[in-house]
Amino acid sequence: MVFQSPYYLFLLLFLIPIVGWYIYELHKSDASIQMSSAEALSRQKKTVRLYMLHIPFLLRVVAVVLLAVALARPQLSNSWKSESTEGIDIMMALDISGTMQAEDLKPNRLEAAKSVATDFILARPNDNIGLVVFAGESFCQCPLTTDHAVLINLFNSVKFGMIEDGTAIGLGLANSVNRMKDSKTKSKVVILLTDGSNNRGDIDPQTAAEIAKTYGIRVYAVGVGSHGKARVPVQTPIGIQYMTMDSEFDEVTLKQIAQTTGGEYFRATDNKTLKQIYEKIDQLEKTKIRVREYSKRTEIFEPFLIAAIICLLLELILRYFVLRTVSN
Repeated sequence: MVFQSPYYLFLLLFLIPIVGWYIYELHKSDASIQMSSAEALSRQKKTVRLYMLHIPFLLRVVAVVLLAVALARPQLSNSWKSESTEGIDIMMALDISGTMQAEDLKPNRLEAAKSVATDFILARPNDNIGLVVFAGESFCQCPLTTDHAVLINLFNSVKFGMIEDGTAIGLGLANSVNRMKDSKTKSKVVILLTDGSNNRGDIDPQTAAEIAKTYGIRVYAVGVGSHGKARVPVQTPIGIQYMTMDSEFDEVTLKQIAQTTGGEYFRATDNKTLKQIYEKIDQLEKTKIRVREYSKRTEIFEPFLIAAIICLLLELILRYFVLRTVSN
């Protein structure tokens, strides 16, 4: 329940001095008489009339309260809204080459990328999201889907050695574009994450970017790797050994891909910056939600007004007929 004119409720504050005045007058008007003993009076039964003595005043107070509420115009509000969502198509192209084992991100680049990407997926329940992985070759691990539980399971199953080693950035991007080129969704995005330079595949990265542009697909390119050197575990006949590699890669090509398609390029040097990059992409690519709100209000002041009139009539009847007193 809402009030159209709630300021009328301040009239209720006038009840405070009215009640105070009534109590004061009640005590001032108490009759007194000197008697040797009040024992006989104490045995007298109180009449109904005595019990009803204060009812007229109570009725007047209730009437004032009801009138104030009626003047404030109480209304019943029925409101509802309808929503329609327009999801975004997002294909995540993930580099799973051997250099993604580098431990400058914890526990390594690939696992850090999987963890942050999982949080990103969970935060976008209305979007179609898919996964393409690439190294020396490329394949679709999961097509565009809104079943994100399945997508996350397939994401978690990604590991090193699934594909021949290498870095086919152009092939990975082209595969992603091919998976979403026929989509009718207005907004289509590829998140391309890699830590290397294109050295495999039959498709040049810039050519793949031009194809993406043709289909209206934006590419957010994410280069992963700290500046300087990084430790990479290598399997040898005597077990895992670590080698140090230069973590620099072909940022120029990634920037060109992003610029060609109208996207952006980011550099993730640690877990924190990688998380911040996905948060920024999340803000840049918001799902569109159209909301229409409806509201209907029904006036309900009449019952309060009628009840106030009834209270006033009862007060008059009691005061001037039932509890009428004769004064000289």
